[in-house]
Amino acid sequence: MPLDSTPTTTLTVESITAPEPRTAGSEWWRSAVIYQIYPRSFADASGDGIGDLAGITERLPSLAALGVDAVWLSPFFRSPQKDAGYDVADYCDVDPIFGTLADFDALRDRARELGLRVIVDLVPNHSSDQHVWFQEALAAGPGSPERDRYMFREGTGENGELPPNNWPSVFGGDAWTRVTEPDGTPGQWYLHLFDSSQPDFNWKNPVVWEEFRRVLRFWLDRGVDGFRVDVAHGLMKKEGLPDIAAAAASDNIADALMSPDETPWWAQPEVHEVYRDWHEVLAAYDGDRVLCAEAWVEPLAKAAQWVRPDEMHQAFNFSYLGTPWKPALLRSVIDESIAAFTGVGAPSTWVLSNHDVVRHASRYGLPPVTAVPNAGIGPASLDKPDAALGLHRARAATAMMLSLPGSAYLYQGEELGLPEVIELDDHVREDPTFHRTGGESYGRDGCRVPIPWESDAPAFGFSGTGSSWLPQPAEFAEFARDRQDGVAGSTLELYRSALAIRAERDLGMGSLTWVDGFGEDVVAFRNGGVLVLANLGESAVELPTGEVLLVSNPLVDGALPTDTTAWIAV
Repeated sequence: MPLDSTPTTTLTVESITAPEPRTAGSEWWRSAVIYQIYPRSFADASGDGIGDLAGITERLPSLAALGVDAVWLSPFFRSPQKDAGYDVADYCDVDPIFGTLADFDALRDRARELGLRVIVDLVPNHSSDQHVWFQEALAAGPGSPERDRYMFREGTGENGELPPNNWPSVFGGDAWTRVTEPDGTPGQWYLHLFDSSQPDFNWKNPVVWEEFRRVLRFWLDRGVDGFRVDVAHGLMKKEGLPDIAAAAASDNIADALMSPDETPWWAQPEVHEVYRDWHEVLAAYDGDRVLCAEAWVEPLAKAAQWVRPDEMHQAFNFSYLGTPWKPALLRSVIDESIAAFTGVGAPSTWVLSNHDVVRHASRYGLPPVTAVPNAGIGPASLDKPDAALGLHRARAATAMMLSLPGSAYLYQGEELGLPEVIELDDHVREDPTFHRTGGESYGRDGCRVPIPWESDAPAFGFSGTGSSWLPQPAEFAEFARDRQDGVAGSTLELYRSALAIRAERDLGMGSLTWVDGFGEDVVAFRNGGVLVLANLGESAVELPTGEVLLVSNPLVDGALPTDTTAWIAV
């Protein structure tokens, strides 16, 4: 399937004999609660101020005690760390700042002892510019097989001095960078939908397909339980790489992520063939291995295309994450989610925070007109969160989320009620979004600050030396795990209780039935024998007769106050 100015290639999908089919609907991932670990900010065993695999291994018992089913590790592969590991130089090795392959094996073994599954992050849309393939492409020159692994094109203009098209980068600026050819002359341009240090692969080249089959098998053979796939809506680009409308090109590409109009760099039909191929690779292994798509596409019916029976198994529900704290909107997105995903035989997933968006304990304290959450908030932001309101609502939102049928994702530190860190000086920020936009977008550093474990320890227990790659605010002491452990009413104990009840009553494998009679400001539904009431109104709501299993915030005179969720046995 040829691209402009590239060699013609023939695409073939490898045939793999799968084992006998398993019982449909019984797979562990359909109801799992999966905890995202951002390795550089979770726990630092070496003392250099950057979290590592050994640190994760030491802290895994805390996650088992929390009650999650699996951990998802953001990238720990060999990388120059221009984008915190999402710029991969070697997909089959551990970066020295995180440890070694032996450290990964020790983490995997400890997780198994604790009953935790391990999911790793895979970044197939692009590599680092330090990847051996890209270095070979630069040295080989135009028209070479090495360059055909990436998206190289001739420039436009009289002397090729202009980019091949007008696509912008997700991280700001142009999506194209011009190279200097081996003879020293200005040469071709390469596509990078993200940072210039992250060249996009050419997924219409079968060599790329085969390389990623190898990468999948390397980690599957090492015992991982699945993959979270970064930019799963990317990979394929529209034939001819056409320009987009001038008005759209002037905006940051991130604004087009949810666009209902077709975008030539996202959600191309051919991308589904990649995941059908990967599905077969995983099906050859035992243990119900899982593929989870990071696919920022709307509407939900379109996102569900990534989890059809012969493709991936889960897709992040970003529509749910981005829904405002409004009862009608929440009922609508829950209905739409369940209908879309169950319509293709997949579970719906639920998520409120991750490493790319403002933490929901702060997001829910922002005015409803605040812009897209992944732009970040900082010292000069016009809107600042109401911390108390944000945490109050976040606890209620989490209690509602964990009562829904399907699979849920948690982001490290949310079980502590951690807020977004706003007061970060410009000189400490590392997110390429901040730098490529000249500070117009604060980016994602605020949700990536290392988390607190012990209130009185150096770096709050993150690192024994007190080092921390991003500075931790003094207020983190009050959120530290040891301050909340065993303390009734703490956010940590709320999460533990919710996860224990969810598992005991098998809510993840349940079904939702809406309940009337509590007013339009209350989101009310039953999941099995549990009645869930989330009060988003301004007045307290009388509770029906029944055992109160859980409340996100204390009752007031026996009634459910505003911005509070209750679980009641019925």
